[in-house]
Formats: sequence, structure tokens, C-alpha cells
Amino acid sequence: MVTHILLVAVLCLMPAYAAAQTDTGSGRDIAAIHHLIKQYAKAVDTVDLNLLSQIWSHSPEVSFIYPLGEEHGFDAIEQQVFQNIMGGVFSARDLETRGVAIHVSGNAGWSEFHWIFHATMRKDGSTVTTHGVETQVYRRESGKWRLVHVHYSEDRQPVP
Repeated sequence: MVTHILLVAVLCLMPAYAAAQTDTGSGRDIAAIHHLIKQYAKAVDTVDLNLLSQIWSHSPEVSFIYPLGEEHGFDAIEQQVFQNIMGGVFSARDLETRGVAIHVSGNAGWSEFHWIFHATMRKDGSTVTTHGVETQVYRRESGKWRLVHVHYSEDRQPVP
């Protein structure tokens, strides 16, 4: 009986979870943030520091939280995450995003998505694949969306 009740409760919650994954906000803002996420993935894949500079806000409060630690300020994010890790540890990178949901409220927005990261290790040419779940926070600055915060962690239940 308890199992039956739990199963019914889980099934009732599933539509609410699916509904929470629907984009909210104006179509124009959602499209702009989808484009920003694609540019972010491209910056990861290519370690293009110029592109990275266009994506991120340069305000002092920007931050990046990940399994290796926390970075604060654009310069630290550029140096530690992109130059030292993405460029220094990996010789090739491919970041695929899945299940992207975007929400916009005024001049603030956020996204949540799952990702698969395929990479080649610089030290020995071995390949690695990791799965993660990520939240990004954006702010509209001078009419353009800019990334102000990233938080990601291992995805223990990867999206197929």
C-alpha cells in the first residue's frame, strides 16, 4: 500500500517537473540567451578568450563555482577555468548542452541544462567524457545579455 501511494505521488509530481522546464520570458530574450549559451559552448570548445570576453560581464561580482573550486571576477575565470583548465589540461574539447530551460524576469535571467563534455587530455592523449548539470545567471547590460554566474556539478543522472 505504501509503495502504491509513493508511486502515485511520484507520477503526480512528474508533470510539474516537466512544466518547470519550459522557457519563460519574451521570445526575443530567450533567443538571445540560447545564443549566448551556444557562444559559451563554442568558447569552451575553442578556448577563444575574445569570445569569452564578449559573453561574460566584467563586473567584479561575476563568479564561477565548479568541482575544483570557486573563481571570482572575470580575470580569475578567464585565467583559471579557461586558460589553465580548458586550454592547459585538454588539447581538444567538445561541450554538448541538453535540456536547456531559460527563464527571464526583467533584466535578469537564468538557465539550467545538462551537458556532456568530451575531451582529450593534453598530457597523454587519452580521452575523457564527463556529464554535468549547470545553472547560469545573466544580467542585461547596456541592452545585451551577459553571463554573471555559472555553477555546475557532476550529473549523476545524465540526460540521454
